[in-house]
Amino acid sequence: MIPFHEAKSIVKKHVFTLGKETISIQSIGGRVLAQDIVATFPSPQFDNSAMDGFAVRSADTQGASRNNPITLNMVSISSAGMPSDVVLQSGECTQCMTGAKIPNGADAIIMVEDSSGFSDSETVQIMLETFPEKHIRKMGEEIDEGETLIEKGTLITPAEIGTCATFGYGEIEVSKKPKIAIFGTGDELIEPGKNLGEGQIYNSNLYVFKELVDRAGGEVVMQDVIKDDKDSLREFLSRALETCDVIISSGGVSMGRYDYVRDVFIELGVVEHFWKVAQKPGKPLFYGTGNNTLIFGLPGNPVSSYIGFMEWVWPGIETMMGKGESKKVTGILKKSFPREKVKYRFLFGNAWMEDGQLVCQSSTKVGSHMLSSSLDSNCILGSEPGDGNLVAGEKIDINILPWKSIK
Repeated sequence: MIPFHEAKSIVKKHVFTLGKETISIQSIGGRVLAQDIVATFPSPQFDNSAMDGFAVRSADTQGASRNNPITLNMVSISSAGMPSDVVLQSGECTQCMTGAKIPNGADAIIMVEDSSGFSDSETVQIMLETFPEKHIRKMGEEIDEGETLIEKGTLITPAEIGTCATFGYGEIEVSKKPKIAIFGTGDELIEPGKNLGEGQIYNSNLYVFKELVDRAGGEVVMQDVIKDDKDSLREFLSRALETCDVIISSGGVSMGRYDYVRDVFIELGVVEHFWKVAQKPGKPLFYGTGNNTLIFGLPGNPVSSYIGFMEWVWPGIETMMGKGESKKVTGILKKSFPREKVKYRFLFGNAWMEDGQLVCQSSTKVGSHMLSSSLDSNCILGSEPGDGNLVAGEKIDINILPWKSIK
């Protein structure tokens, strides 16, 4: 049985980074950037109006008020996409709409509310004194040309898509999605929707794995429930080793009479780096490499496999796509936590903000078969080994589930 942190170091040593591909902006949602996104022009691109109103020379408005309006000659209209080409002279103004380019010679905007309003008249009354740059968005005040807007390794969300579109990126380099094989073993497994026979259980782990792979950014390209038969297992794994970047198993890596998975991996030339880890749940954890493929053999118990995926597989997928590994945080326990003497201990739990502090407590369901412990949880709590339980008020590591939030 290998210590937890030593096992972590071994995994990180062998994880590799995938290549990149160029795809249309229409398809980049949820992908990871493989290039920096750089501003192709300043933003704003030119001085423009922040309000609907009139572009003026501020010096012409001195002393203007509602009781003492100043009359200016209206010489042109500047609207978004249709800028005016006039050069404003003393005593002149132009209608200027929100987002429109500021005409040459103008240095301020008077809001339409502070004037006699838009009309076809050749003159307009200005009822407010203004000053240079009032209601003007200056060129480059938000972003300079050449500025790095988004760094590679960033997960693409609507904000990143909008920024890429704003600066004209029609095609973007992203990390390739890891191709992943997932499988479970056992004659007792049947699919949801069928009637259970004596001694049978429903296959739930692969549905969890599929959803987690999708959320992590990978792509399941092989999926199967394999009976307790070495030949069938060997056939599946041979194809997976040839075509996939990651293989994830549910069950078959323990000490049972029909736990063939580890044996078949080794027969196929997979290099075993460790088999058992000092952690609870999930001590029987196989990690190997072969044919440019990472292999994670997770236990069959549903809590063990779920937590095992989040603690071991998820970070590997993030690294393969060039995305920084998600960081854990530290919180204060509200209730005691059942620490192990020699094993790193995991439990589903909840974390929330209370009086400006991040606090948490574990689920009361501690069995590795009790998947319902994940239902109302937003995190996984993890404790180093030690004598006796952690007590309320002590600190503990918190791995917030990426699709959950802290309230």
